[in-house]
Amino acid sequence: MTRGGRRSSRSRRARWAGLLGALACALVGCASQVEAPTPDAPPRLRLQSSALAPGNGGELVAASALAPGDILLSSVGTLQSLGIQLATFAPVSHALLYLGEGRVAEAVSEGVGVRSIGQVLDSEAMVVAFRDPQLTPAQADAVGRWALAQVGTRYNTVGVVLSAPFVVNRRLCEVPLVPGPLRDACVRGFATVQLGASSDDRFFCSQFVLEAYRQAGAPLSDVDPRWVSPADLLHMREGDVATLVGTRPLRYVGHLKYTAPTVAMSDAP
Repeated sequence: MTRGGRRSSRSRRARWAGLLGALACALVGCASQVEAPTPDAPPRLRLQSSALAPGNGGELVAASALAPGDILLSSVGTLQSLGIQLATFAPVSHALLYLGEGRVAEAVSEGVGVRSIGQVLDSEAMVVAFRDPQLTPAQADAVGRWALAQVGTRYNTVGVVLSAPFVVNRRLCEVPLVPGPLRDACVRGFATVQLGASSDDRFFCSQFVLEAYRQAGAPLSDVDPRWVSPADLLHMREGDVATLVGTRPLRYVGHLKYTAPTVAMSDAP
C-alpha cells in the first residue's frame, strides 16, 4: 500500500471511530459543549472523551515528574474496578493524592492510608497524573497535611452504595446537546435528592481528593465532594468537557504506567 493509501485508510478509520464514539455517546449519555464560531472556524460540537492512553497524544513519565498535590487516577484488573469503569464509561476507577517524597494518600476499603508510589505502580494496571495549575506551594502543603491527618479514617461505604443509582440516573442529564447550565442543574438536582447532605467523617477515593483540596482552600469545584467520581476528575482535564459547571481544569502530567486493555480498538495499521 502506498503512503497516501495508508493515510487515507487511517483517515477513514478515524472518521468511523469518531462516528462510533458519537453514537455510543448518544446512547449512554455524555456531556457536550458547543464551541463558539471564530473567523476561521464554524461552531463545533465537542463531546466528552474517555480516551486515555499515551497513544492519544500523551506520554509516559517517571515518578520524578510528580509534584505534591498531584492527582493520580488509576485502574486495576479486578471485577470491582471493571464494574466502576463500565458504570461511569471511563477507563479509571480510583483516585489518589501524591504527597511528595514518593508517598501517596488514598481512601480504600480499609480506610484512609498511605502507600509508596512504587507500591501503587506495582499494583495498578494504569496510573495517570493530573495537576491543578493554580495550586500554590502553600496550598499543596496544606493538601498533604490534611490528607495525613485523616489516616485511619473509615471508608465511606454508605456513600458508595448511594452513588450507584445516582451514577445511572445522572445519565439522563448528560445526553449530547444539553446546554451546560441545564446539565449542571440536572445533575445537582439528582445528587441532592439521592445523596443528601455531605458527611466529613468518612471518605471514598474521589471524595477524599476533592475534600483535601477544599480543606486547603483550593476547591476544584463548588459541589459536594461525594458527588464526584474518578471519571468526573478525568473529565475535568484541560480540553475535555466537564459534567459540572465551574470546575477548575486539571493539566495532564503524564502516564506513570499504562497497560493496554485485553480487548481494545486501535487505529494502528
